Amino acid sequence: MPAHSAGRSTYLLALLLIGLLSACGTSLSGATAFPATMKTPSAPEVSASTTASPSTTLFLPLVTRGILPPPDEASRRIRVPPGFAIRIFAEGLNGKARMMAFGPDGALYLTLMSAGQIVRLPDRNGDGRADRVEVVAEGLALPHGIEWLGEWLYVAEGDRIERLRDGDGDGRLEIRELVTDNIPPARGHVSRTLHFGPDGKLYVSAGSSCNICEEDDPRRAAILRFNPDGTIPADNPLAADPDPRRRPLWAWGLRNSVDFMWTPGGQLWADHNGSDGLGDDLPPEEVIIAVLPARHHGWPYCYTPGLGPNLPPASRMEVQDPRMPLPLGFTCEQAVPALFTDLAHSAPLGMEPGSSSAFPLEYRDDLFIAYHGSWNTTLASARDCKVQRIVVENGQPIRSEEFANGWRAPGKMCGDPATWGRPVDVLFGPDGAMYISDDHGGRVYRVVYTGP
Repeated sequence: MPAHSAGRSTYLLALLLIGLLSACGTSLSGATAFPATMKTPSAPEVSASTTASPSTTLFLPLVTRGILPPPDEASRRIRVPPGFAIRIFAEGLNGKARMMAFGPDGALYLTLMSAGQIVRLPDRNGDGRADRVEVVAEGLALPHGIEWLGEWLYVAEGDRIERLRDGDGDGRLEIRELVTDNIPPARGHVSRTLHFGPDGKLYVSAGSSCNICEEDDPRRAAILRFNPDGTIPADNPLAADPDPRRRPLWAWGLRNSVDFMWTPGGQLWADHNGSDGLGDDLPPEEVIIAVLPARHHGWPYCYTPGLGPNLPPASRMEVQDPRMPLPLGFTCEQAVPALFTDLAHSAPLGMEPGSSSAFPLEYRDDLFIAYHGSWNTTLASARDCKVQRIVVENGQPIRSEEFANGWRAPGKMCGDPATWGRPVDVLFGPDGAMYISDDHGGRVYRVVYTGP
């Protein structure tokens, strides 16, 4: 079962337990208040080994998951909407904390990309803080996207996809198997993200090697599609192509789609980081692209102009980037335009629907995206590193608003050393809380709904 499915199943179990408690006259209305007799949680202890096996231990109790730790640096710095609260879940995470997944054990797993590690962040006592940092795999080549399928943790590395599992019950994922190395080598945009689709296939995004250029490897700036064992699905658009590099292609013209997801209706949505060099305002970030198989999505030749929703039938068509001549026979009208755009240099990364959250109903159709923020604008106000809420109605994005903000140092860009943090990934846990990874501050945050 993919990690998202496992998490939602556990969350449904939590709702059932809460319902049983309510039926017995037990109220959880005070669960968000931290008991006065409980000590402030300390920073997680780092350990390279553990006796907790991901296949046998469930890190609950679920009933106490709503506990909110005391105010901390995150609650003082980061603004969230009324009725919500943010706290540090884990810190001291050296090595660029990137993408997250909840395991079948209910614990949070995280890639430390530059350290070549995957760590587990269990909260066994349910106090809203990770107990420790447990290294479960190391020696990986730029690990980024991760997702569980049964007992296997799939990991997208810079030049391959591997799957890992615990073979002896010690909690470390020591068994490693190569799934495929039919992805482009790590150059330029080196992060690789993977998810299993509703069709059971393995999808992998690979960014471009450059800011703007014509790639010599067709697998770059693309989303690739494999069977879970790494073979090529027979219904891939180019499954029978003479060039084996073209066989995994599903969609292309995506400069750097750091994350993607599927809507309830089965539509693949991806974000997209636009190129630099056209000033502070161009091209807009293509925050949501409805990815279509066997179609070109614009880069490096075209981009979607304007800001905000771009819904059919009155879509803004893609326009040509003046730096790139169009290939013979190709026009920007043939490229798939974005559904929703935002300010250039916002750098959208991890994205997650609110459907599995314990947030109020008005948030559950929406999409939450981590904006990594700018490192190279000339604007005095720069671009914020934040979590943005994309409001979705009738299956379409209609507007956006900030959900969590305050990481950027005043007057500085998000890439400045003085900035406190830069969100990377957003994920909802089995407890219905939002988890946010931060590769600049080396933290994971937890956001809970506390009530009106």
